[in-house]
Amino acid sequence: MPDDATILELDTPHGLARAHVQAPPGPPVAALVLGHGAGGSITAPDLQAVAGAARAAGVTTVLVEQPYRVTGRRSAAPARQLDAAWTAVIAQLRDGPLAGLPLLVGGRSAGARVACRTAEQVGAAGVLCLAFPLHPPRRSPEAEQKTRLPELDAVRVPILVVQGVTDPFGMPPHGPQRTVVEVEGNHSLKADAGAVASAAAAWLDTVLR
Repeated sequence: MPDDATILELDTPHGLARAHVQAPPGPPVAALVLGHGAGGSITAPDLQAVAGAARAAGVTTVLVEQPYRVTGRRSAAPARQLDAAWTAVIAQLRDGPLAGLPLLVGGRSAGARVACRTAEQVGAAGVLCLAFPLHPPRRSPEAEQKTRLPELDAVRVPILVVQGVTDPFGMPPHGPQRTVVEVEGNHSLKADAGAVASAAAAWLDTVLR
C-alpha cells in the first residue's frame, strides 16, 4: 500500500470496515472504490496495479477491507452481509472524502460481484471487474454448470472485465456496455500486472471522457 494513504475505519451493519484512501497528484476528476476477493486482501497485485493506473488518471482511489477481513477472518461473509457493508462504506465515503466526485466501483473476484450487485444502489457511473468468477466450482463433474452472468448483465452502466485467459472460473462474454479484456494468466491475474493496469487506464480514459 502507498505510504500516504489515509486510513478510515467506518461503521457498517456487520462491524468496522477499513478504507484506504489515496488522492491523485492533482485535483481529482472522479473516485474509484475497489473491494478485495473472498479470501484475499487489498494488497493483491491486480488491485494495486489498477489503483496505480487510476491515480495516474486523476482518480481518487479507495481500497476497502470488508469487516470480516478487518477482524482477521479469511472465510468470506454471506453475500447479503458483504453488500450491506459495502453500501454503508460507500455512503460514508460519498459524504466525506469522495463528496462531489463521479463514482466508479469495482473489485477482484468476490469484490467484483459485490460491486455489480450494488452498482445501481450506490449510484455508480461505471464498474471495473477483475477476475470475475463467472462459473462457481462444480460439486462433481456431472453437476450442472451454473453461471453468475446475470450479475454482470444487471449492470446498466459501462463495465470492464479484465480476465485471465486460463481462469478456471470462465471467460465472461462481451455485452452492450460490457468490455472484456483478456490478459495472460489465471484467476490471480499475477502474470501481467502491466496489462491489467493498461486495460484499466484505457477504460477509465473512455469512461471519464
